[in-house]
Amino acid sequence: MTTDAPLWVHCGQGAGPGDPFAGCTGITVTASGRCLADADATEQTAYLASLSPGADLDLRGTTIGRQLLSRILSVMVDPATRRATLGTARFDSAIFTGDARFDSVAFAGDAWFTSVTFAGVARFTWATFAGVAWFDSATFTGVAWFDSATFTRNASFTSAVFESTRDVGPLVCAGVLDLSTASFAMPVALQVAAWRVVCRRTRWAQAATVWVRYAEVDLSDAVVDHPLAVATRQRPFDGLRGPLDESAMGSARAQAKVVSLRGVDAAHLVLTDLDLSACLFCGTIHLDLLRLEGRCPFGLPNPAGIHWRRGLPVRHTQRLLLAEEQHWRHSRHHPVPGWLPAPPGVDIVEPPALAALYRALRKSYEDSRNEPGAADFYYGEMEMRRADPTIAPAERGLLNIYWALSGYGLRAARAVGWLLAAVALTMLLMMLWGLPAHDTATRSTGTVTGRRIILTTDASAPENPTGPPGDRLTTGRFEKSLRVVVNSVIFRSSGQDLTTTGTYTEMASRLTEPVLLGLAALAVRGRIKR
Repeated sequence: MTTDAPLWVHCGQGAGPGDPFAGCTGITVTASGRCLADADATEQTAYLASLSPGADLDLRGTTIGRQLLSRILSVMVDPATRRATLGTARFDSAIFTGDARFDSVAFAGDAWFTSVTFAGVARFTWATFAGVAWFDSATFTGVAWFDSATFTRNASFTSAVFESTRDVGPLVCAGVLDLSTASFAMPVALQVAAWRVVCRRTRWAQAATVWVRYAEVDLSDAVVDHPLAVATRQRPFDGLRGPLDESAMGSARAQAKVVSLRGVDAAHLVLTDLDLSACLFCGTIHLDLLRLEGRCPFGLPNPAGIHWRRGLPVRHTQRLLLAEEQHWRHSRHHPVPGWLPAPPGVDIVEPPALAALYRALRKSYEDSRNEPGAADFYYGEMEMRRADPTIAPAERGLLNIYWALSGYGLRAARAVGWLLAAVALTMLLMMLWGLPAHDTATRSTGTVTGRRIILTTDASAPENPTGPPGDRLTTGRFEKSLRVVVNSVIFRSSGQDLTTTGTYTEMASRLTEPVLLGLAALAVRGRIKR
């Protein structure tokens, strides 16, 4: 019973005087103005006789028992398929007092179960929905069975309440499966093959597992108070009669992807084998506690090749990259071609917030002992710090130097390149001006007094090389300069007499080149450490 007036001409059985809105809300289907449930036996028989396989069915607001539903479906069985076949089915606000058995029913048109109450078991095993299926605000008091159900188009369960259901599916939805604001009171496992699964503000009151294939999963603002595991199912689901028929999904790639975790408390969230390349993380709570298992790729394709920035060549290396960074880089003035734009309605996240996201994900990877992945997130964090317009110029300058020399200690090739360039420059300076023109000559003189000998060794000062610079680039001087550089960088002492220019060159070499060598070693360690 309800005090709200339905939007259709209703039975009104049981309404009190002066209260036209109370009473039975079932839509009238008889000449006497009664709904099917309140009609007498003759009227029910006449109405059922008017039905045929594939006919539209409108029982909005009607209270339907198990026997009445069985009679309705039996007269709509198609002899060719031996399945009950309904056209457009309207069950809005209906109440199923017993078990609602729609097993193997074919819904040829749209199916409306909006605000329906299923007091008993709701069975849609092997049911097929050719049109859109609406279960918005439906209440499943008993267990809901959708094993091997197939939705050719969208299936909406927004604000649906599952009080006793522990398993949903496996099912196929060749459209959008919308579970937004739905609630699951019991521990539940969902098995879904769909193009898109929307779980915005969905509430899981107990532990839950969501197995998906093909789908884009949107978990924005989902309420996760207990462990929630979302994972890609690599092989087809097993239905009641063998492998689930997923032909409606075509030959698409089975790996699912998560497109949003905004507003989710990730402390109890585990993602396994999911593509995160387009996932939006801004606003995720406890992102550092997110657990990632299996293969969860982040990187979207970076712009390929070499690009010019402020007159300098820049090449973007492949790394773990957040979609929000892609959107931010695309929004800048004169962006490099290849960065992806933000989808409609998605705000651009600025560098300070992006740095915090990278920092949280880095901690998550470090806690799981994935050092190479954590290194990539550290690189992203440093990039966003360097791009932050609010930092001091001196700090930005240091970050620019750190980036240019070694990619924040993560690009071994860059550090080795600078090291080789520094060694080559040092050797060139040594050959041209650092090595003396001739080896230093020594002369010892002494006197004998009684049995004691006193010797004095005098060394001539190193002579600066003279003559054309080309004459100084000889094999002998090359070998000497190489020995000086290696000894000074690695062994910290060359033991070679040098000119004044050579002495200062060696001092600069001892200061800079070990740093570059250390940065290269640090980058290699970051890639191989586990």
